[in-house]
Amino acid sequence: MTLNAALLQADKDLDVSLNRLFELLRIPSISTRPENAPDCRKAAEWLTATLTDTGFEASVRNTPGHPMVVAHIKGPADAPHVLFYGHYDVQPVDPLNLWHSDPFEPAIVTTPSGEKEITARGAADDKGQLMTFIEACRALKTTCGTLPLNVSILLEGEEESGGENLLPFLQANKDELKADVALICDTNMLSGGKPAITTMLRGMTGEEVTLTAAKRDLHSGMYGNAARNPIQVLCDILSDMRDGATGRVTLPDFYEGVPVIPEETRAQWREIASETGDSLSPVGLSIPAGEAGYSALEQTWSRPSFEINGISGGYEGEGFKTVLPSKASAKVSFRLVGDQDPEKIRAAFRAHVLARLPADCTAEFISHGGSQASMVAPDMPFLPPALAALEAEWQKPAAITGCGGSIPVVTEIQQALGMTSLLIGFGLDDDRIHSPNEKYNLSSFHKGIRSWIRVLYALTGQAPA
Repeated sequence: MTLNAALLQADKDLDVSLNRLFELLRIPSISTRPENAPDCRKAAEWLTATLTDTGFEASVRNTPGHPMVVAHIKGPADAPHVLFYGHYDVQPVDPLNLWHSDPFEPAIVTTPSGEKEITARGAADDKGQLMTFIEACRALKTTCGTLPLNVSILLEGEEESGGENLLPFLQANKDELKADVALICDTNMLSGGKPAITTMLRGMTGEEVTLTAAKRDLHSGMYGNAARNPIQVLCDILSDMRDGATGRVTLPDFYEGVPVIPEETRAQWREIASETGDSLSPVGLSIPAGEAGYSALEQTWSRPSFEINGISGGYEGEGFKTVLPSKASAKVSFRLVGDQDPEKIRAAFRAHVLARLPADCTAEFISHGGSQASMVAPDMPFLPPALAALEAEWQKPAAITGCGGSIPVVTEIQQALGMTSLLIGFGLDDDRIHSPNEKYNLSSFHKGIRSWIRVLYALTGQAPA
């Protein structure tokens, strides 16, 4: 059978595929609520049965938390092996009164512009996305009897509640789950229906620092000027973290391991920015801050950052109190790129604070975790065929994009399995994930299925028969 036959099968079975998606969406698999633990297991069992019906060897795997689903299907012996990751758990639905319909009774709504949307909790994050892959495998198996390559599937039930059992599970099952490349669907396209593969995710270092000066709070009239004010000391230290003229972070060797983005990629990003508009104006800002010489998009996708996430000290209640505080604290984060070392950055920050600390003050630090950045090398062999497959389906050049945030599973797969990930998803920025009235466009679901059919063929490196 041909690639076109599988695509036609996906078109023919769209209504049946939607029915299966709706069955999954009706299961309130909210991983953060203990009362929904049985629903999480029900979703895992439903997916296992669906994958088995599709032709996979599938099973529910218990963890100390919610279960995982693992499935395998063999393709040609000499074909590549891919590991697909998705998550079946969803966010809580609160506030329920803002939903236009029951969040666990999916429906298709036609917008004033004529677009059809699937509305339900989990429609986009991540049930609709993961079902595009499963339905693509079903269409291929139905028309071809097998898949063009070897496929393993890992579906998590705790992504929305911290995912603390994922890394131990990956480490314990690394021999079974090891593949040539991981495929992760929990991402978006660009506006206007332009497909994209996210190849850069920033890592993070989180820190909390508390400075102590006097042994107790003081009267600002009796001690002002004479006694050290830890809020002032902390503000001075944090202000020194950036160069006022260039916006660059001043920590020694901070930019060690930061890659240079090829001009070809920067040019593509400028085109994306011109199509999508200024990213600052929707949040009421107009002047880019941070590093001079880089656009807002470049700064969030490919440059490291230092941010003060919260600062506190002294009297913060209603009214006014003339207090000179004993303590001041701040929570800060560094977003990292390339080969920057999270622990090296942490050590440099602590050294920066201690070097500027007056002799009669002390500092305490609390670590709030860290993760390495993730980046797909430009010469990664699976990247060009995946881009070409997406372009063939959407009839628009597929973009290489970055992401200012972190997706822990990418780092954990890299850490536990030594595998690179391709992040290919079909969500849109207006899908309202984690919010009332979450939706997933019907076109994203339908063309997402077709896209995965093309991608799975393309990753074999051979022209589809």
